[in-house]
Amino acid sequence: MGYRKLSDAEIEKQYALVENYHKTYLEMHGVKLPKLHQKGHYTLDGLVLVYLSLGYPDTKAVTKEELTQFIREYYPNTNDVQQARHLGAQKGFFIASSRRNDKEQLPPGTYKLISLEKIYPNFTSKRRQATLNDWDALKKSYGNRCATCGSKEGSASFMWPNVITQLQKAHMNPNKELTDDNVIPQCQECNRADRNNWVYDKKGRVIQIANALVIQNCDEDVQYEIYKLLYAKFEGKQP
Repeated sequence: MGYRKLSDAEIEKQYALVENYHKTYLEMHGVKLPKLHQKGHYTLDGLVLVYLSLGYPDTKAVTKEELTQFIREYYPNTNDVQQARHLGAQKGFFIASSRRNDKEQLPPGTYKLISLEKIYPNFTSKRRQATLNDWDALKKSYGNRCATCGSKEGSASFMWPNVITQLQKAHMNPNKELTDDNVIPQCQECNRADRNNWVYDKKGRVIQIANALVIQNCDEDVQYEIYKLLYAKFEGKQP
């Protein structure tokens, strides 16, 4: 299914609706509404929130591919959209994801805005986030380089020579919040959404699987070896 194109007027109208609900129901709980515009351009967070809220309160599940296609209208070089996940568990908007253990039974690879009147379950505005000064210090401790591939901020990427490296706050463990002890600097390529499959150590090395669905992408012989290990570990117990 293709994405829905929106006119500027439709985007502004939809954002105004979200803004009204936010002020009435969410602001008091510490949920911060992302700006729609910054330096003359739409923001990624603003666009994603607008798209997920279409038809509210009768919203639909949106695939990551559909959301990415929509965002590419404004950011053509976007590889994968992560904003829906960030707007949910981290920023407080009640957005369900098929990747998380949400109560909504969503098809694989989809997001859905559940409510603009309730915050995301277990959200607290007091979660520790790396401050700007902490972030600058953290990047400096890594030599202003990506912890995973070593590309230096502001210079051409080692792996993608046509890409200028921009360091981003990345989860070491994507199943936990982006707190001071769960963040490493990664370039925009290493911090793509598909990296949510892995847990990293402080040196940017993969040390665990974060998303069990990644096993489905393995060769069948690897899947079978994993099956044997888990069968023995759980003594053949049915899930």
